[in-house]
Amino acid sequence: MILRDLHTHTLYSHGRNTPAEMYAAAEAAGLRLYGFSEHSPRPLGYTYSHEYRDQLEAHLDDYVREVAALKARAAADPSRCQVLFGMEFDWLDAEEAFVRAAATAYDFDYRLGSVHYLGTWGFDDKLEDWDISQEACEHHYRAYFATWRKMIASGLFDIAAHPDIIKLFSIQKFHVWLAKADSLALVRTALAELRDAGMSMEISSAGLRKPCREIYPCPTFLRLAAELGVPVSFASDAHGIEEVGHAFPQLANYARAFGISESVWFEHGQMRREAF
Repeated sequence: MILRDLHTHTLYSHGRNTPAEMYAAAEAAGLRLYGFSEHSPRPLGYTYSHEYRDQLEAHLDDYVREVAALKARAAADPSRCQVLFGMEFDWLDAEEAFVRAAATAYDFDYRLGSVHYLGTWGFDDKLEDWDISQEACEHHYRAYFATWRKMIASGLFDIAAHPDIIKLFSIQKFHVWLAKADSLALVRTALAELRDAGMSMEISSAGLRKPCREIYPCPTFLRLAAELGVPVSFASDAHGIEEVGHAFPQLANYARAFGISESVWFEHGQMRREAF
């Protein structure tokens, strides 16, 4: 049974509920550990169609203060769902100094590393951007994993979030690409680097709610991770109270099908392990 959700958001970015409401949902779902991982602000030039940069920057201090208060109250009562203070960071190739400063700005329990941008293009923004050929898609897939490897090599992060999110709007073409020997070799190399960096890989139910309608990561990807002994963490990527712990029984069965029986989390950057 999965009792830890390590990827969640609030109304301080593009979520729908306050930190207190999200925590209450975690307790109602029977979770034992809840990780707040609000987005970190991005620099100008990295912009979505429905941008939340100003909202996030205006309320970052509120987020930090409210999560700290929830964490302290939970810590005073071990019977309650405990709280971890995290954040999700976009790895931006041309903005390493910005990302590094943001990732070291607070005493985080853990840091999620994500790739949402290739250059300044937010590839998970618009479906119409992916009305392109197989060849063009494969160029983007290779660029994504090259960027993913740089994110890992930075040494800044504990968990790699939604590892194959690049499939979001082009899942059939992604699976065609992933079946190729050189693609499998690229992903295998990236996963080995992730393991050797002391990171874990997220298994997320968010993809089930997205156009790809598939768990992150896909079965081929998870099989490679299991063969390499990559630690895994579980997440819903919840943006509202109804999504906290979403489809966790399905995630547990999915992971067990590949021989995975242990999940990890991080407290003050230290990996913890437990069977699920």
